[in-house]
Amino acid sequence: MKLKIYLSLTLLVATLSFAQEKKAEKPKFNEELAASLGTDQYGMKPYTIVMLTTGSTKVDDKGKMEELMKGHLANIRKLADEGKIVVAGPFLEQNKENYRGMFIFNTKSKEEAEQWVKTDPAIQAGVFSYEIFPWYGSAALPLYLKHHGEISKEKP
Repeated sequence: MKLKIYLSLTLLVATLSFAQEKKAEKPKFNEELAASLGTDQYGMKPYTIVMLTTGSTKVDDKGKMEELMKGHLANIRKLADEGKIVVAGPFLEQNKENYRGMFIFNTKSKEEAEQWVKTDPAIQAGVFSYEIFPWYGSAALPLYLKHHGEISKEKP
């Protein structure tokens, strides 16, 4: 009886070890893809995050605000199409920092990110302000954008 339990446990441990090894297998390194994305040895690279905050200008005219938001979204699409923005979106809840949304720009230069964020009509109108931070993340981050169109039925 002890031998059966021992053999069963040995088989179970061996199976679990094999499954764990299989699961932990590292994908084959793709040097061409890594080079095209500008990765470092860890598959990472620097980006710049821009946190949008509530600006000093309050726009009460609903039509004017709608126009500014359409311009804001069109500018995001333009910057994304140019490869400058890799992530953009609003926060779903109010927060004590008054962050409204964020961009992750495909640059390590805070100055370049600031030039790009200043092309936003809502920034220009003072509806949004911003804070800029350097950030380090996966160099593969921009790859999701090419698939986003496949999963969205409408553009905002």
